Amino acid sequence: MAHTPDAGAIASRLSHLCPEIVDAAGPVYAAVNAADDPISRGKEILYLTENRGAFLKGCPGTREYTCCDYQILHIGTFCIMDCAYCILQSYFHPPVLQYFLNQADLFAELDDRLDMPGIHRIGTGEFTDSLIWEIYSDLSTRLIYRFAQQDRAVLELKTKTTAIEALKGLDHGRKTIIAFSVNTERVIRSEERYTASLHARLAAAQRVQSRGYPIAFHFDPIILYPGCHEEYEAVIQKIFSHISPENIVWISMGAFRFMPALKTIIEKRFPDSKIAYGEFITGLDNKMRYFKPLRIEIFEKMARQIKEIAPEVTAYLCMEDDEVWEKAFGFLPQSRGGLGAMLDRAAVRVCGLSP
Repeated sequence: MAHTPDAGAIASRLSHLCPEIVDAAGPVYAAVNAADDPISRGKEILYLTENRGAFLKGCPGTREYTCCDYQILHIGTFCIMDCAYCILQSYFHPPVLQYFLNQADLFAELDDRLDMPGIHRIGTGEFTDSLIWEIYSDLSTRLIYRFAQQDRAVLELKTKTTAIEALKGLDHGRKTIIAFSVNTERVIRSEERYTASLHARLAAAQRVQSRGYPIAFHFDPIILYPGCHEEYEAVIQKIFSHISPENIVWISMGAFRFMPALKTIIEKRFPDSKIAYGEFITGLDNKMRYFKPLRIEIFEKMARQIKEIAPEVTAYLCMEDDEVWEKAFGFLPQSRGGLGAMLDRAAVRVCGLSP
């Protein structure tokens, strides 16, 4: 891949860093594993490589919890930001920052999917942040143009950054959703290193709204602490003071959950963090989850507030069971055709997809 046009373009933008060509991942993995903090070290080395697997993958949900039927477009792995709760710290072994260059294969696979019947919701922000690559690559621009050429799919670009300048002036046809992960100002300051502030994210959301893009917000993870209910309600108020409800495709809510191995990583890398010491139980997916009544309480309050301000906006829960849905939202997704169908309808309404 070293001699592909994309590799050359990216290398030219990083020429001041003296790019090195290696025949295999071994030297990179060795450098990462030899560090005292391999996760931090992994964020310092950008590995331009080839994806030898599928580019499109289903959301890694579990049968025990309701899944949104989201499709992941796998453009790379890991992230240059550093959040205490990030599951990627324990998901990748070793944690290597990779960006895939075989984008002709990506677009071929994407074209095959877009030719299939039905509505498709596709996003790039599951294994990495969607917009951290803007200084290296024009992939987001190319994806936006491709999605604008059809009317049965939406692209969701999810970020904690304000890297939106490359999105200006593009013919997006409202088929690309710019989604911002949001949290309370306290959580952003204490648990989300090197990310944009809440004010900056909402200002960026306002700017892309002015360019005609549909917007989404993701409260994930919601972290419980004294005073959090009022602070999450304040974030919701700020969202609607910046963004018109008719431009919001969906708002998701997911409580902090993690595999047990992540606790040790948080303790080592974020010694001042208290997030791993809440009232947790082992969930049906073997992840540690807040005690169910605590999840229901915060979800119910946030969902009620969103409905009072903007009843037309689709709010949903990420990876929760029927009991939580019933008690927090007052209905089950299957009564409305399933969560996937709910989100498809939201995309039709806000993004102008053909049902």
